[in-house]
Amino acid sequence: MADTLSLFTVYMCAHIKPTSVASYLSGICQQLEPYFPEVRHIRKSSLVSQTLAGCQRLRAIPTTRKRALTIDDLDRVVNHFSSSTDHNDRLFVAQLLTGFFALMRLGELTYPDNPKLRDDRKVIKITSVTISDDHYKFFLPGHKADKFFEGNTIIIRRQDSLHDPFKNFGLYLLSRHTRFPLSSELWLTAAGRVPTRSFFINRIRKFFDSSVAGQSMCAGGATHLTEQGVAPSIIQAIGRWATDTFQIYIRKSPVLIQALLFGRNSQA
Repeated sequence: MADTLSLFTVYMCAHIKPTSVASYLSGICQQLEPYFPEVRHIRKSSLVSQTLAGCQRLRAIPTTRKRALTIDDLDRVVNHFSSSTDHNDRLFVAQLLTGFFALMRLGELTYPDNPKLRDDRKVIKITSVTISDDHYKFFLPGHKADKFFEGNTIIIRRQDSLHDPFKNFGLYLLSRHTRFPLSSELWLTAAGRVPTRSFFINRIRKFFDSSVAGQSMCAGGATHLTEQGVAPSIIQAIGRWATDTFQIYIRKSPVLIQALLFGRNSQA
């Protein structure tokens, strides 16, 4: 049977991604086990394992990730909307800057487009917002790595720059309080609804092509912190990652980052 599974692996790898074939083999083993009890042992045999490994080397498809946003990208967007008083414009800018500097995922700021996937327990409440002289903060009730909805407090500091998240969050909050003083949700569109993923993507697409998407905020923020010399453990804590998988969000070569930090230290 080992040669049969090996030939099946070669055949399937010619039609689908090799990384998916392992799942197919697991499913087949589950179905065949009542009739062939030794099938899982055969699946782990050197012939089948080496066949799958060889197909992965021959037909592997490189992973493509969305481009990380940069500070220049933020300045471009903020400058475009600098004179706008439109509520939805202020909402978009506030979410963009908050997501970048707090390393937030788009799903933490918006609703899924599919109503069946929406969870009101994850919606940020306006009552959790606190504004101080140099920062603002709010409570994130649930996120991807928080299975038990323990939540996290998100803190974003004021910056002396065009892309200051503190200033733009304040502009949005003023518009929101004027329009919806009694609503409980923090993020609301001009229609009084929690913004959807499409709301955000449609607006960011006016500035960037498809290489930029929701995860570009988090990736950009993580890369920016790395360029500033922030320790990986701190970046992991800010981004609320349970493991060191956050490193895939950093979109610059470690060699370039090392040179950047070395040059900055030399000038100090």
